[in-house]
Formats: sequence, structure tokens, C-alpha cells
Amino acid sequence: MYARPEEAHRPLSVSELAQEIRRQLRPLVSVLVKGEVTGVQRTAKHNYSFTIRDAAAAIPAFLYGGDARRIGLAPEEGQVFVFRGRVEFWQQTGRLALVVDAMQFDDAGRLRAQLEALKRRLESEGAFEAARKRPIPFLPRTVALITSPTGAVIHDLQETILDRFPNMGILVYPAQVQGMASPASVVSALRRCNQDGMADVIVIARGGGSFEELYAFNTEPVARAILASRIPVVTALGHTSDRTVADMVADAECRTPTEAGARVVPRKRDLEAALEDRRRRLAREADRLLETTQERLGQRRRRLAQGAAAHLRRRTERLERLERALAGLSPARQFDLRHRALVGLGERLEAAARGQLRRRQQELAGRTAANRLQRALALRLGGAEGGLAERRGRLERAMQARLEGARTALAYRRHRLEASSPKRVLARGYSITTDPSGRVLRSAAETAEGQEVRIRLAAGALAARVERTHPPAEEEG
Repeated sequence: MYARPEEAHRPLSVSELAQEIRRQLRPLVSVLVKGEVTGVQRTAKHNYSFTIRDAAAAIPAFLYGGDARRIGLAPEEGQVFVFRGRVEFWQQTGRLALVVDAMQFDDAGRLRAQLEALKRRLESEGAFEAARKRPIPFLPRTVALITSPTGAVIHDLQETILDRFPNMGILVYPAQVQGMASPASVVSALRRCNQDGMADVIVIARGGGSFEELYAFNTEPVARAILASRIPVVTALGHTSDRTVADMVADAECRTPTEAGARVVPRKRDLEAALEDRRRRLAREADRLLETTQERLGQRRRRLAQGAAAHLRRRTERLERLERALAGLSPARQFDLRHRALVGLGERLEAAARGQLRRRQQELAGRTAANRLQRALALRLGGAEGGLAERRGRLERAMQARLEGARTALAYRRHRLEASSPKRVLARGYSITTDPSGRVLRSAAETAEGQEVRIRLAAGALAARVERTHPPAEEEG
């Protein structure tokens, strides 16, 4: 049976053609395509629209925002990726595109070249030098954690820190640590932490990954943010291969988050044990010093006691010699010597006081002259001359008081000396009898009948002759 010509050439409807295209594309539900990204556009829902091209062809492509977050990468202009996806045809618009559900770098060589160029630039600026890096505080009050708020990393960090120091303050600044949005997220978290100013050290952490997954920490914005931080930064990116730029500019680098927790926070019980050990050593040292000091003081006390005893013995011997010398003098001579000694002592005290007062006045006059020469300084200090005059007045009053005290002491000693002088004894009715040589007679046995004697009274003296002597026993009778 032959078809009629009009049936064989019947045109297809647009819908029929679209359905036929979709049917023909059905085998292309999972294909791998390698190409360079161009014309990247981002929609309001964080979807990506771009073109994949090589030297001879180009094909539209589309990446949903959810898939981009899951992959951890996003297409960048000029980058070469290997894409996995399905070829989709939208019959309403007649558009055909590759819907991407996975992608990975295929241009690692170019990325590493860019990374090496960044390293050379930062090294020329001295960003890697140890002298630039800030010391990590020995015992921080608060630790800031910049990492993903979910997952094992934040749990391990918090558990390690609180296990080592249970009352340590912890602040979490959530950030994306993977994907194309992670550099901006990490930079934002660093800036917020520095603006808050509540942390003493910052830990940037993630759970490791491939070169591509860690690429965010090889970007210049993250490196610049770490360099600009006023707070010391410790990285703990969990990698075991190449160091990232973030590690190289950080103040300290750790391989794992657990190592970072142990690096920034000491163990509290170790500190307490060290403090207790130091307390015991200080107590032993204090006891030893006290014992040594007591022994030294005992030796000094014994030497002082021996010196004082020797000094007292010498003074006593000197007084005994003076007493023996004075005993050979007449009471009048003794009084005259003591009176002259007291007068001389008073004069010396008064001269010394006047000389000291004169020196003080000269010093004050010199200071006053110096103050006049430094009039500008005196004006700035204000009231300095008044204070000097007040001090001069206090000094003069003190010297006058000291002089008056010396005069009072001299008058008191003079009074005591006069009270014990022979004149006072004679005034009470007693007399002093001497032989012709002037020797004082203390006993009747020291003279004889018919001997001339001289009797000194309170007023005047008598010349007498001994008619008879009486022994002491008779006199008592």
C-alpha cells in the first residue's frame, strides 16, 4: 500500500518536533564535557548561566545554586573544567543547554602558576618573615573560631579547648570554608572578629581537602585579611600536602583543628601543677632566706653586744680615771672645771647650731638665687618660691627649736651642777677645813694639836689653830 503524497509530506507541529528532539537527546542524560568557561552570569537565585567552548564550538550551560554549594566550586571566567551533566532542551523557549551537576578543575597547572606568582609577590613584601608575625598569647581569655558552624571541625575544636581549659571563652564566627564564596566569607568573618575586639587569638579551621577544595585559602583576599588582622591568627586547615598561602602568612600553623586547640590553649591542670610547684619552691626559698637572715642577725647581734660591752667597759674605765683625777682636786677646783666644761659645751653647741643655721641659710639663699635665674621655670611651676620660703621658715624654726633645746639642756645641767657645788653645801651651814697646803681635812687624825688650819664658810673664811683632837669614837659618843 502506497502512501498518498500529501500524507508523506505533512509538516510536523512545533510540539512534535520538540518532543522528537527530546527523544533524540534522551541518551545524553550523563555526559562529560571539557571546556573553557566564558560569559558567566549569576541570577538572583544564585544560579549560574555560562558558555562552555573550545577552539571550534560552544554550548550553553547552566548550574543551579544548590548544586554549586554542594560541589564547592563555581564557574569562573577563563577557567577550564571538566563538567558532568545532562543535555536539556526547553521546548517552550527552544533553548538547548548542558545542565551541570558536577565539575572539577582541569587547569591545575594554571592555578598553580597563579599561586606561585601570588607567593612571590607576598614574599617580596615580607609577608612570610618570622619577625613580622605576632606572638600567640600564652593564656588567652577568649578564642575566636572561624569555620563552618556545622560538622566535625567545630565540635573537635570546642571539645579540645574546653577539655584543656574548661572555663575558656569561645566565640564562633561562622564562615564558608569551601567553594567560590568561601574567600569573601572568611574575609568578612576576620573583619567582624577584629571589629568586635573580644578575642585574644583567632583559629581559622576546616577539615582538609584537595588542592581545589583548599583553593580559597590560596587567594590574595584571604591572605591580605590575615595580614591586616590586629589579633594573632592560627590556621588549622587539615591538609598534609602543600602549604596554603593562608598558612604562610598566619602567625602560627597547625595541621589539624585538634592540634590548633592544643596550641592556643594550655592545659589548666598543668598550669595549676606548675603554680603549685613554684609556690612550694618559693616557700622553701623563703624559709631558707629567713633562716639565713636570722642567723646573720644573730651574729650581728652578738657582735653588737660584744662591741657595746667593750665600749661600756672603756667608758667606765675612763669615768673611773676621771673620778680619781677629780678626787685629788679641791671641791672649788672641781666646780670650776665642771663649770668651764659645761660653758664650753654650751658654747660649742651654740656655735655648731649657728654654723648649721648659717649653712642652711646660705643654701637657701643659693637656691633662691637659682630660682631667680630660672624665672621662667619658676613661673611654670607656680608657687615654688612660696614652697621654698615655707621650707626655709620650717628649717629656721626647727633650728631655733633645736638651739633652744640645747640651751634648756645646758641650763638644766648648770642647775644640777650648781646644786651639787661646794658653795651650796656651805650655804647650808657646813664648812670646809684645809691644812696650810690647801689639802681638805676629812678626819681629825689628819691634823695635830697646835696645827694651823683654814676654815672656809659660805661667806668668808677663818684662820684657826687646833687645840685638841677627838677620835671618831669619842665624837660619836
